[in-house]
Amino acid sequence: MSDSLARGLEAMRAQMDTRVMSYMSSCVHCGICAEACLFYTETGDARYTPIYKTEPLRKLWRQEYTFWGKLAASMGLSSKLTEQDLAGWEELVYDGCTMCSRCSLVCPVGIDIAYMIRKVKEGLAAAGFSPEGLVEAGKRAVEIGSPMGVTLKTLQATIRVQEKETGLKVPLDVMGADYMCLLSSGEVAGFPEFIGSLAKIFKATGVSWTLSSDYFEATNTGVQLGNSKMAATLVERVVSAAEKLRVKNVISPECGHAYTTIRWDAPNIIGRPLPFKVVHIIELLDELRRDGRLKTAGVNTEKLSYHDPCNAGRRGGVLDQPRDLLAMVAPNFTELPETGAMNWCCGGSGGVSSNERADPLRLKVFDAKKRQLDAVKPEGLVTACSNCRHMLEDGLEEHEMHDIELLGITELIADNLVEETG
Repeated sequence: MSDSLARGLEAMRAQMDTRVMSYMSSCVHCGICAEACLFYTETGDARYTPIYKTEPLRKLWRQEYTFWGKLAASMGLSSKLTEQDLAGWEELVYDGCTMCSRCSLVCPVGIDIAYMIRKVKEGLAAAGFSPEGLVEAGKRAVEIGSPMGVTLKTLQATIRVQEKETGLKVPLDVMGADYMCLLSSGEVAGFPEFIGSLAKIFKATGVSWTLSSDYFEATNTGVQLGNSKMAATLVERVVSAAEKLRVKNVISPECGHAYTTIRWDAPNIIGRPLPFKVVHIIELLDELRRDGRLKTAGVNTEKLSYHDPCNAGRRGGVLDQPRDLLAMVAPNFTELPETGAMNWCCGGSGGVSSNERADPLRLKVFDAKKRQLDAVKPEGLVTACSNCRHMLEDGLEEHEMHDIELLGITELIADNLVEETG
């Protein structure tokens, strides 16, 4: 047995908790999950059936953790996992699954298939079977602090531009602020106006906030890659930055997987409770709305629809808040079909967006989103995830749907604020 295979098998054995084994023994092989997966529906390829993507983990479970599997293995009646098995599943898992959890939602016995895909990735990553693009993004995240190579100097330059455009100070390293805000590299590089929008909203609502120069990155490439050690390192950096500034709350930005990671997964990743409360920016804005502190005057009269980010919405429960906020500024809001918890993924979650090899497949499965949009024909599409915005941009360009404007909900609110006077 090669060293890489041994590492991969050991990593998967380490993931074989009671939850995984319960899921394995509960699956009734109904195949319902297939129709919930955009990679299956848009390609018709049975290999993309969600539960099939967990087969390496299932094979190991069957051979080493079940009576009949152990008996068959001892008699030489079953083949053991090989490097070829892992190599064969690497492209299938990393290119053909965004871990969006739509399949988990429809499973009749409640199996969280996305959870098991994460476990499979742990084995593949340990064995060295991961996409080069995602591996390089992980290295940059650890060495530079950003999967896209965004440095503190880059952030500072971006802040200066936003301060000039808004006339407002963007706070950096404010000790004891109520909130420390994280940013994704995608926002800093692609949607820097998000930072200016935060400054406008928090000035108008009187929120005490800050960014940290020690660590500002919300993206956790370790989770996307399936590298628990890397994931823990990146979470610890957030914890350290928050503790240094003595903040009690950390804001997850418009980035779906970042919210799921820091809000729900982080305590398990580092093995202890977080010393602060985590809130998604949309949750905070909606809280300010309910408290009467967030007030708007203008509206966007375009026909707008909303794309629910899978992690923030389906997995994180941030579903009603964006719609309550849109009700303030979008009188012609129209829901997409199969929206909310059953929304179709943008196609780039789970690290797929960092994996260039997957681009042709990702653009192919955008057909699911195109059908949603064709049914409503909105003039603008709003979302609350920077990664989704990048992927939606790609998909709309690929399908020449140039008449649909893409909007971020935070910026939309900021553009229509009523500022307090006196």
